[in-house]
Amino acid sequence: MEKRKLSFWEIWNMSFGFLGIQMGFALQNANASRILQIFGADVHELSWFWIIAPLMGLIVQPVIGHYSDKTWGKFGRRKPFFLVGAILASVGLILMPQANIFTSVLPALWVGAGMLMIMDASFNIAMEPFRALVGDNLRTDQRTAGFSIQTSLIGFGAVIGSALPYILTNAFDVPNSAVPGSVPLNLTLSFIIGAAVLVGSILVTMFTTKEYSPEELAKFEDPQNDVISDTEEKSKITDIFTDFAKMPETMRQLSWVQFFSWFGLFGMWVFTTPAIAHHIYKLPLSDTSSQQYQNAGDWVGILFGVYNFVSAIVALFFLPYIAKKIGRKATHSISLIIGGIGLISIYFMPNEDWVVLPMILIGIAWASILAMPYAILAGSITPKKMGVYMGIFNFFIVIPQIVNALIGGPIVKYLYNGDAIYALITSGVSFLIAAALVYKVKDVDDTILKS
Repeated sequence: MEKRKLSFWEIWNMSFGFLGIQMGFALQNANASRILQIFGADVHELSWFWIIAPLMGLIVQPVIGHYSDKTWGKFGRRKPFFLVGAILASVGLILMPQANIFTSVLPALWVGAGMLMIMDASFNIAMEPFRALVGDNLRTDQRTAGFSIQTSLIGFGAVIGSALPYILTNAFDVPNSAVPGSVPLNLTLSFIIGAAVLVGSILVTMFTTKEYSPEELAKFEDPQNDVISDTEEKSKITDIFTDFAKMPETMRQLSWVQFFSWFGLFGMWVFTTPAIAHHIYKLPLSDTSSQQYQNAGDWVGILFGVYNFVSAIVALFFLPYIAKKIGRKATHSISLIIGGIGLISIYFMPNEDWVVLPMILIGIAWASILAMPYAILAGSITPKKMGVYMGIFNFFIVIPQIVNALIGGPIVKYLYNGDAIYALITSGVSFLIAAALVYKVKDVDDTILKS
């Protein structure tokens, strides 16, 4: 028995919720450091606040993956989880830039950090079941296309989210400055709009996508596909640790690639705003509230929109074709090299307009990071364990972010003398290491498709 081949638009609708998830995620990535600095955080403290994000992923995704594997009810298997995640994330999006309204209870900085925690936990509740849904519903020969379409929607959502504050200010005259300690109106409105789009896009997937039942998935399982067999009908939450110990060889090999990829990404997300403000705009390291600093922050949103737009185009029109020609591993390695060069080259850009060029290169790497590892991984996992292993795979995304969160701030403060541009160079070097490690990975699907 074989899974039905899905049309392009069926795959598109199945992944559409990711547009809203990534719009919210992009608003957070481009603006959380800026908001936290407005509320009083120093540049070397930013990575410590951002540690909340990977910690939530470390805790939430494997648990959600485990329970989504075992859930089947009126609303399906994965759908209930990403709907609940979307609703909770929308609450965090609305309240984070308005944290100063709670100052009678707690300092705005701590409320903002709390909203960041809620958003990250909720994004993780929503994201992991979406990735598992692609693995559940698609045949082997459609997985690369499926994860690529998902990546393109991630890119389009991130473009909108990243550019929205800049658009509101420059197209609709919404103020991008405020009294010290308050978040500008363009940011507050952007987060509210992001929350609405997040819930709306999730509902599109909810109403247009059918899930296979556990019984149907069991009939699709191929014991010759180098997967982990699942012999026990009943399971408990502590089985996550057993599953971790029994992870497929491919996942172990990909873990090192993921470590250096996401170590680099975390450094980019946390330190791009201060790096651009101080290295490109030539602002003093102490400046976190001037009009020029707010302009730099808005421009970082545009830059992040550029790399996400490039990733969407590359994922939709180029990645599946290139991977078919030269293989997934070579595609991923070359993409990481291009992204590493992009990050390092920011140091040499003469002004803010030129930084668009490195962002184009970073977008190529981002497209591959969001698609290729999951396409490679899906072929090594049994359908019965798709959710929990996608969640466990998230360990190798969040652990490097936790490491960077712990050491990134002190490195910038004591080794780089507060100049965040060197953190971006470190991220570029990390990408290059990840590119070299890709060649140690075994791609099970590639072996099957070529045989």
